[in-house]
Amino acid sequence: MKIAVAALCLILTTTLLHAQIDFKTPFKECQLEGSISIYDYQNKKWHLSNAVDAYQETLPASTFKIINLLIALETKVIKDENVVVKWVGHTDTTLYGYRPDIYHDMTVKEAFEVSAGWVFIELAKKIGKERYKAFLKAAQYSNLNLSQKGDDFWNFGSFGISPMEQVKFLMRVYEEKVPFSKRNIEILKRVMVVEQKGNYTIRAKTGWTRYGDKDTGWWVGYVERKNNVYFFATRLIKDLKTPNPRFGQCRKDITKAILTQLKAFE
Repeated sequence: MKIAVAALCLILTTTLLHAQIDFKTPFKECQLEGSISIYDYQNKKWHLSNAVDAYQETLPASTFKIINLLIALETKVIKDENVVVKWVGHTDTTLYGYRPDIYHDMTVKEAFEVSAGWVFIELAKKIGKERYKAFLKAAQYSNLNLSQKGDDFWNFGSFGISPMEQVKFLMRVYEEKVPFSKRNIEILKRVMVVEQKGNYTIRAKTGWTRYGDKDTGWWVGYVERKNNVYFFATRLIKDLKTPNPRFGQCRKDITKAILTQLKAFE
């Protein structure tokens, strides 16, 4: 009920914005269903393609690496992003696909950039679910459901976060209003940089999980400019049986197409 009421309020407050932004075309061109939630920091405005979907919780997949890196640093499981994690010698290719390019020793920074899940699973084993739950609660991140057996609860099970929660968490990270040291937040911000040009910097993380007969794909982050910041969370969901070779790339294509309309890169 609370989700429905909140979503209705946002639908009413963003109706005029929808008239200015073409949300439909980018999703239609990709032949995918999903939503994008954007917060214009300077103007204090939400831009939502689907105000109901913005509140729906799903697995965060590898976008969880954002807070996972912070927790690993804060608990001193790693001292910094340059710590090398030894290759475990095996992985489940059924669940994670066959990716021989990531089957080697690598730094945590590289693991974040190429989304090497096995590295963060090794870190999770050392962190433990009790410490995870304490940090997640303090950071106001997710539904705190860590009941999934095993260490990879962010890709499988009932752990969940909504696009709105993703954006709000990123805003708190940006403002340094999360239960992590300034040093560790600065490390995260460096690692998150995926694109940097004269006018802007994009800090972001992708995510993709195949669970519950669905492909759930994310791209979350923010575009930082000299005079503004645009926080975003794009989530695409499709049936596993429905092929779409553009699924991975469209997470970024849709996001950039809509942010371009908002002049985020100018």
